Amino acid sequence: MAARDVRQAFLTLRSRAIRWPKRIAILTAIALGLVGTQPASAEDGYDLWLRYGPLPPAMATGARATGIVVEGDGATLDAAAKELSRGLSGLGATRVPIATTIRDDSIVLAIAARHDLPGLGDEGYRIEPATRRGRHVLLITANRDRGVLYGAFALLRWVQTGHRLADARLASAPRVKLRVLDHWDNLDGSVERGYAGASLWDWWTLPDYADPRYTDYARADASVGINGVVLNNVNATADSLTAAYIAKAAALADIFRPWGIRVFLSARFSAPIELDHLRTADPLDPAVAAWWRRKADEIYRAIPDFGGFLVKANSEGQPGPQDYHRSHADGANMLAAALAPHGGVVMWRAFVYAAPNGEDRAKQAYDDFHPLDGRFAPNVLVQVKNGPIDFQPREPFHPLFGAMPKTPLMIEFQITKEYLGFATHLVYLGPLFEETLASDTFARGRGSTVARVIDGSLDRHALTGMAGVANVGRDRDWSGSTFNQANWYAFGRFAWDPSASAEAVAREWAAMTFAPDPRIVDPVVAMMMGSREAAVDYMTPLGLAHQMATDSHYGPAPWVADLARPEWNPAYYNRARADGIGFDRTAGGSDAIAQYSPEIARRLADPATTPDRELLWFHHLPWNYRLSSGQSLWQEIVAHYDRGVGSVVGMRRSWATLTLLIDAERFAKTATFLAIQEREARWWRDASIAYWMSLNHLPLPAGAAAPAHDLAWYQSQHATHAPGTPKTSN
Repeated sequence: MAARDVRQAFLTLRSRAIRWPKRIAILTAIALGLVGTQPASAEDGYDLWLRYGPLPPAMATGARATGIVVEGDGATLDAAAKELSRGLSGLGATRVPIATTIRDDSIVLAIAARHDLPGLGDEGYRIEPATRRGRHVLLITANRDRGVLYGAFALLRWVQTGHRLADARLASAPRVKLRVLDHWDNLDGSVERGYAGASLWDWWTLPDYADPRYTDYARADASVGINGVVLNNVNATADSLTAAYIAKAAALADIFRPWGIRVFLSARFSAPIELDHLRTADPLDPAVAAWWRRKADEIYRAIPDFGGFLVKANSEGQPGPQDYHRSHADGANMLAAALAPHGGVVMWRAFVYAAPNGEDRAKQAYDDFHPLDGRFAPNVLVQVKNGPIDFQPREPFHPLFGAMPKTPLMIEFQITKEYLGFATHLVYLGPLFEETLASDTFARGRGSTVARVIDGSLDRHALTGMAGVANVGRDRDWSGSTFNQANWYAFGRFAWDPSASAEAVAREWAAMTFAPDPRIVDPVVAMMMGSREAAVDYMTPLGLAHQMATDSHYGPAPWVADLARPEWNPAYYNRARADGIGFDRTAGGSDAIAQYSPEIARRLADPATTPDRELLWFHHLPWNYRLSSGQSLWQEIVAHYDRGVGSVVGMRRSWATLTLLIDAERFAKTATFLAIQEREARWWRDASIAYWMSLNHLPLPAGAAAPAHDLAWYQSQHATHAPGTPKTSN
């Protein structure tokens, strides 16, 4: 009997339970017993994409090896061998031991004798059949032990996605040097913009207690090639640089080191004043520079492979060099000089809007940093958000990309969904990563993509990086929901290869997280690939941005216009009036388009040649403006809201078809969250439409449903005590 037929029979029997009370238990057991694909037990999501559950028998035979042999010593090689043994033993349902004797069909882990494997660098790997001591083996080799570790995870990914060990011929090296998760974790255990519980780091019991979760976290990071972790919030406190907290960071560094991960700290620029009562934090003051040198020396004594500092300065009230009439380059270079003798780097954030922004907040980072190109020390990366405002559901790429050829730029994505429904909305970020990285800056002609800027190939930079604001917390499933795990996974895969395919990454994740079964993978990937566009449609269609409630950033509030600073108000960004909607960033408005290359600026100057997805980001247009679809702007906006809601309805239907193929616990939680998402998508749609109608006084397009409530009702809704809400935002 087919699974769907059994399910229908079961539902029919259940509906008759009142009439057949004595039979229902027996019939239910029979129905469930017939379904061979029903998982034996529920899962809580803790194992992420590293579940290593038994493969179907036809695939399991292809996952078996006679043993794993390590040629060499060290904690990282040991970790790689143990992971392979654990993974292959689970996938093939037959124990694969770590052995000392090579036999046919062994897997051999070995560092290249002369460390001269071409094209692999320090972290790349090669997997191929080989002969070792007269035996036919599968060899995982690299120039360094980290590469062997990444190769081990790559081989497990190969098998988890349905391939045979014997067919593995893989080689890869990361295109980005620093692949870093930024944790916005506070020392009190809270997580700013975190939606998966308290901080993973238990600062109170560190450095004495090594929570096993720290190792499992490092395993997950290493499995996707993440090699750096910033432990504390960019809104940093000076306490994180005290001896006590350096010791705590050192304990985590010791746990992470075998997994190829270095720790970094967010540094508060005014720490010399707050910790040692210096009279100033002026970066050009010799006493201040000497203080930071001593502090760097102290950190490296405790953590010899410390990565360096992440700094948020002169933004949203954070102290910085501009407090002393110095430039961002002055501040970054002073810290860089303290770290340079130890090989450390400074990641200096370009997210700034401290002073009054004049006509357009979106312009300030470019205005502040573009004149400083070429003035930063060699060990400084300027960390730039993917878009010019703040991690919106959709933004054009940041104009700094391609505009600072003499400075390494490190892109910053937000994995935690601050503006995308928190943990409960299914929004796969792979398409956002791919869209941004594939964007052409035209900085050096066609093909000057953002990916080529950040991997260093466009301007020949050796120091490169990609950062992701982590979505990890103490929730049992790490990220608040199963599908949020996909964004952590996707970030790592794109950081390794910025030219990755969002769909291919989603397909990998789905096969590893659930099963390499097309009946699961195909509908799950379809849901994921449409989910980000759905969120854009029901939240901020056609280039609208920052329409969320202030402070919490949860739920719609396009009407808010009374906050102290103009750029804190959603109304500042929509500019909606009776005559139209949208932010004019052409030469007749803020002229933000001039920050892009001439080829892009010419295209954006005319609404007819501006992509619809960015239309209202760059133009203020009348409600009756005709789009290429032939519909008026008002009709098109409403159609997008409806399409967004409809997409969520479609995701719920697709997920419901997987009832008998997904374990009960993860299925039920996702089903519940999709119901929340549909309800809140309708809230977004109805509240937004009600507000626009109060301004344009236009009737709804034919066939469009009226909002469920009046505008006053929507304006009275508030997300009180929302998780992750900070005193100051990032």
